Amino acid sequence: MNVTQAYRYELKPNNKQRGLLMRHCGVARFAWNWGLARRKALFRENDGKDKFTTAITQHRELNALKKSDFPWMYEVSKVAPQQALRNLDTAFKNFWRGRKTTRRTGFPKFKKKGKHDSFGISGAIHIFENGIQLPRLGKIRTKENTGKFDGRILSATVSREADRWFVSLGVERERAIPQTEHSGVVGIDLGLNSFAVTYDGNGFEHIYSPKPLKAKLKKLKRLSRCHSRKKNGSNNKRKASLRLARLHRHIKNTRMAFLHKQSTSLAKTKSAIVIEDLNVSGMVRNRCLARSIADSGWGEFRRMLEYKAPWYGSQLVVIGRFAPTSKVCSECGVVNDKLTLSDRKWVCLACGAIHERDENAAKVIRQIGLEMLNTVSFSTGINACGVGVSPCHTVGSRRRSRKQVHPLQATAVIDDKTC
Repeated sequence: MNVTQAYRYELKPNNKQRGLLMRHCGVARFAWNWGLARRKALFRENDGKDKFTTAITQHRELNALKKSDFPWMYEVSKVAPQQALRNLDTAFKNFWRGRKTTRRTGFPKFKKKGKHDSFGISGAIHIFENGIQLPRLGKIRTKENTGKFDGRILSATVSREADRWFVSLGVERERAIPQTEHSGVVGIDLGLNSFAVTYDGNGFEHIYSPKPLKAKLKKLKRLSRCHSRKKNGSNNKRKASLRLARLHRHIKNTRMAFLHKQSTSLAKTKSAIVIEDLNVSGMVRNRCLARSIADSGWGEFRRMLEYKAPWYGSQLVVIGRFAPTSKVCSECGVVNDKLTLSDRKWVCLACGAIHERDENAAKVIRQIGLEMLNTVSFSTGINACGVGVSPCHTVGSRRRSRKQVHPLQATAVIDDKTC
């Protein structure tokens, strides 16, 4: 099958190439800021009537000014500012599109030197055994072997993290259709005490996250305090910034390594993976849980499963976020409407079953996924949020609710008096 994926390599540039990389980042940042300032000025001049201008128009305007006002831009590849203006155009389109939908996207902001330094480049890009050749930059060595590289290069992005440089290559390639045997359907309940609880019909498994931010929080606070006390523009300030950036990179790498390991293992061994459609952006607004939720990386974990499942012949099933998976009894299907977030263990008032909250949720999630796979025409990688939800009575409430319902228990109705 034909897929689009990325290869990421760490570069090992010499001093001359490092200076060229910094200049490319500076030109791309200048083009972004210049284009953003021009768009805001045009918006004010036209009294908000002309919301859009194109990246091509802005690139022509910048080229007309380059020879007289910005001759230093000729020192780098012309693609770097051009790609920056294209990215700015995409950011504005996402912003205006987000205003019309429920998913809001922030207004584009000006970029600052030293933060998220990167630039896009295209053209004659060639891969060698231990290096990569980029336009206007020449051949740059890589810190790892590129022998596994395969495919047609679509784009390249060079970025800096602390004192290291990386190149990400967007590649179109053919992947063999997997022929491996899978063990079955697994339900996954994401949490904070344990990163995830999985249930595949044979038993439960608790997966624990390394929680890299929590583990390094004390050191992070100390380095942040030292950084804030240094004089702006001094060498000590620069050294403190570098130490802080290295720690942030270490935390990110630890989290990403854990998420890659777990998502790859699930995609390779399970025929179907059932997860919930969590509103992570809304959950992080809880000031008491925001840090723990962000440290877990739930959104990134789902994103990895979405593209890895088709690669390894698995299916990803996403159930609706309003399905009461934690409140439903996995034995009789009755919903306990009085269950609170602090109740980690509870007893079903209908059948007397004793449940551990996360394990019961994983079991219910798997049941919903099996029902969806059996009743819905389902293809690999397609989400089916909310399918299969049907009404029933809930324990502790006499009203019917379409949100608090067990999808597999549409016929079994238990009144409050019988409980």
